[in-house]
Amino acid sequence: MKLNDAQISKALAQFRAQVLAEDHPAVAQFCELFGHHTFFLDARGLHVLELLEVPGMEAQDGEMVSLADWSDTHFTKLTPHQPEPTGVVIRLKEIQH
Repeated sequence: MKLNDAQISKALAQFRAQVLAEDHPAVAQFCELFGHHTFFLDARGLHVLELLEVPGMEAQDGEMVSLADWSDTHFTKLTPHQPEPTGVVIRLKEIQH
């Protein structure tokens, strides 16, 4: 999913990574492979945020999903793999009391 600036800020506060800018040369290739998402890079590799759907409720959380791992020690080559849930849940909305 594509995230807005507020969602990106919340995700980065909870997940140590960098966001690839829309104009980064790799983004077009990643979109072809994985669809249109906001792409995150960390020490493990490439990730996207997938919403956790709860029937009848607006999505408030998402889970980071790993799409590719670094295949070299210089962090210059990624090897794609089947999407793998990371177990890292990102809270996108504050709970109202």
